[in-house]
Amino acid sequence: MRTETASDASGLQARELTRDYPTRAEPLRILRGVNLSLARGDALAVTGPSGSGKSTLLHIFGALDRPSGGEVLINGRNPFALTEPELAAFRNREIGFVFQEHYLLPQCSVLENVLVPTIVASDATGVAERARMLLDRIGLANRLDHRPAELSGGERQRVAIARALINRPTLLLCDEPTGNLDRITARSVADVILEMAKAENATLIVVTHSAELAARLPRRMELVEGKLEAAE
Repeated sequence: MRTETASDASGLQARELTRDYPTRAEPLRILRGVNLSLARGDALAVTGPSGSGKSTLLHIFGALDRPSGGEVLINGRNPFALTEPELAAFRNREIGFVFQEHYLLPQCSVLENVLVPTIVASDATGVAERARMLLDRIGLANRLDHRPAELSGGERQRVAIARALINRPTLLLCDEPTGNLDRITARSVADVILEMAKAENATLIVVTHSAELAARLPRRMELVEGKLEAAE
């Protein structure tokens, strides 16, 4: 794998990504040479059957897991060439995550949950104001002091979206963000994701089993036998 590269390129590039998992026999190859190029502000849905490696791919894009081979560049930088402290700071600054589970801290208020990613930031100037602004934009301005247990499932996921965006990430990764929601609530949460990603000019990747959600994104690809292919 090449050393860290800096350039003016923005967005995400993946080149010949592979990911193997050891077994008692030969290694199990999940990703088989994934290539992808997304510019800043692009939006992509990734579909595919369960077990096809969608979450694995998303975790590599988010620098939560390392590829076995190939290269990932985020805004021209290879995150896997960084030291662990540098990688943690890079991930916190450049990447926002929204998962199927909201992972909110039950003891913290809505506002406090949104501010969690800013705790380690070197410059926290204005973050409380930004958190309030984000929560206002997603319709939760009157829920700042509520705890997660006092919110509906859709409201909790909206808080998770605001938390993912608090540090102005350039890359927003969503793993089955509507998977636990009923159809009407899922549509509402999808509205928020698409609107907020566009407003923040973030590159958006959504992994989903939902054909309805995938159809709302301008670009769609399917993970087939370890490779990304244009979806029909």
